[in-house]
Amino acid sequence: MTEEHHHLYPAAPPVGGEPGAAFEEYLTRLDLSGMWVAEILGVGVVGMVGLILDGRGGQVEPLVVASARRHEGIGRALLEQVADQARRRGLRQLSISPAARNLDALRCLHAAGYDAVARVTLAIDLHPDGQDWKDGIDLHDQRFRF
Repeated sequence: MTEEHHHLYPAAPPVGGEPGAAFEEYLTRLDLSGMWVAEILGVGVVGMVGLILDGRGGQVEPLVVASARRHEGIGRALLEQVADQARRRGLRQLSISPAARNLDALRCLHAAGYDAVARVTLAIDLHPDGQDWKDGIDLHDQRFRF
């Protein structure tokens, strides 16, 4: 998973030490209202999804599927699980914030029904060499890279 992160975000600093330690520390900072895992007998945990309550809505955070198990429907099943739990809690909407350059995640989320743009996060690249941004999308007649 760390190698894939470096492929998507080449300017990201390398992760030192145990790769899972930073992720475990990240999970402890989240105010999770629920966490569900996908497990395959004889293999172990292959994915997980979390729900953070935000008023009458919720945020899906994190959504993780082992890279060797992607394209098997695990992410879709986890998204269905968190949506079902959100409905049971009476939430009105769910949001998720994938990186704009993670096209596989964007395609998966769109296919799972996440097709409304609720919020936009913009960035300015302050590094002198600039990141390897790609030509992107138009929003309200403005061109953005990703």
